Amino acid sequence: MHASTVRTLLVRGMIAGVLAGLCAFVLAYVAGEPSVRDSIAQEEAHSAPAHQHGAEEHQQGAAAEEEEEELVSRPVQSTFGLATGVLVYGVALGGIASLVFAGCLGRFGRFGPRATAALLAGAAFVTVYLVPFLKYPANPPAVGDPDTIGTRTTLFFLMIVLSVLLAVVAVIAGRRLAPRLGNWNAAVAAGGGYVVAVVVACLVLPANTDAIPATFPAALLWEFRLASIAVQALLWTAFGLIFGALAERALRPGRAAAVAADSAAAPVRTTG
Repeated sequence: MHASTVRTLLVRGMIAGVLAGLCAFVLAYVAGEPSVRDSIAQEEAHSAPAHQHGAEEHQQGAAAEEEEEELVSRPVQSTFGLATGVLVYGVALGGIASLVFAGCLGRFGRFGPRATAALLAGAAFVTVYLVPFLKYPANPPAVGDPDTIGTRTTLFFLMIVLSVLLAVVAVIAGRRLAPRLGNWNAAVAAGGGYVVAVVVACLVLPANTDAIPATFPAALLWEFRLASIAVQALLWTAFGLIFGALAERALRPGRAAAVAADSAAAPVRTTG
């Protein structure tokens, strides 16, 4: 693929990432923020007795802590902060996914730009988010020991890397098995191998030892986790649809020119 075409796809991928990020932000604000607010309220309700208990110096320390202003207020975090984070994430995934799209287009069957973008977005959602989520599910920000954030983040990103690498190996294995087994059987074998490898990785990697407090409502926890999955699913779905349409428009002139060149180079049949 020509460098100018790749550059065009990169720009359109980032645009699609921004638009998908806007869709995800709306859902995150509507469906995710209520559970975040309720989680913070739960944490504050259980920590209030600790601030009220103790001697006078403890009370003075609690009063000083209350008077201390937050660097970023909750209203800013839930609006501008959330929007900024989601949009930056959308631009990044759009740029990376568009480059992967440029390398995959035409290499896995006779899929057009829209179908390739949709398959890529679905595969990315599964490998980059859903599989790591099954091993290390998301927790509300007020839940968990702050001292374990670094360990939890490292394990989550390690699971992402393993999931992506195993998916790449499965794709390569499926392509090599296709001539012997056929496309369908090769795809099933490669997919089964990926699932088995992921299960093994989940068993080998350490579990998250930062347990959810027994006093935290289970319904609220699952509300937050379902909202997290829904936001990611909407993000990747919107990206696949939007980028597929933009990529098809970007590649249409190139395909037309290639067909015209092939037609001009074809030998002319004569009758006689």
